[in-house]
Amino acid sequence: MSSAKFDVKRLFNVEDWVCVVSGGGTGIGLMISQAFANNGARVYILGRREDVLKKSAASHGGSLIHAKGQLIPVQCDITDKASIQQAVDAIGSKEKHVDVLVNNAGISEGTSVVEKGDEHAEELRNELWSEKFEEWENVYRTNVIGHFFTTVAFIPLLAAATTTKPAHTAAVINISSMSGITRTSQHHLKYNVSKSASIQLSNLLAQELRRDAINVRVNNIAPGIFPSEMTTNESDEHNKSKIDTEDFGAKKGIPAGRAGSDEDMAQAALLLAVNQYAYGQTLAIEGGYLLEHP
Repeated sequence: MSSAKFDVKRLFNVEDWVCVVSGGGTGIGLMISQAFANNGARVYILGRREDVLKKSAASHGGSLIHAKGQLIPVQCDITDKASIQQAVDAIGSKEKHVDVLVNNAGISEGTSVVEKGDEHAEELRNELWSEKFEEWENVYRTNVIGHFFTTVAFIPLLAAATTTKPAHTAAVINISSMSGITRTSQHHLKYNVSKSASIQLSNLLAQELRRDAINVRVNNIAPGIFPSEMTTNESDEHNKSKIDTEDFGAKKGIPAGRAGSDEDMAQAALLLAVNQYAYGQTLAIEGGYLLEHP
């Protein structure tokens, strides 16, 4: 019996795959896009800011370690159905199928400073009452509704992946968050609620898309704290963010002792992309944070 099937290059082979990553120009989305492109995939990176997408493609596309890998910018606002459809049409004009869709685009708005145990009833009420309907709606519109409509729009291209090779199914990977699992508010209730909803959305889509006529796998990655514009409020000239505080891990209560790395996220994304037996799972990649903050 040949052991060649256990070669890591076969186990995690995404050469010639077609991947789509929303929010692919910075942060976690860029990490995932690089993971696929550096292993031979054509990766369409979606985002509202065309200049950011082009900068990422220019900064990282020319140094890919696989000759077939590509980073291809496509402007798209996932909170607008017409914009989503335009992106699907643009990609569909070049590709007959999509192997992986990563719904990564997300936002967070506002913070709450009062922590449980430190406040009186009136103080807590005033703090939480200051939350705005509009901010809740904006966060939910991007982090949940946008992921729903983006997935729906790509269903035909995803379903077509089954025709490319035997026993091959396309994958949808939704980037939720450990914030959708922990019972602490982390100063941003609306964000945590939206990420819990994102996980449930994935559960429901996993059921809907597993039917025989479609057979698309839907799974979640629930990241911990990774360097991104959301966590650091900035990116460098290559659209990369950094968390380099020496005591970061101890301060945040992370057993791993650090923030997540590009490699941590790349390994998780490749796993759920290629593992044809993974359906409806939530993979928390958070350095042990949830052990300290259940």
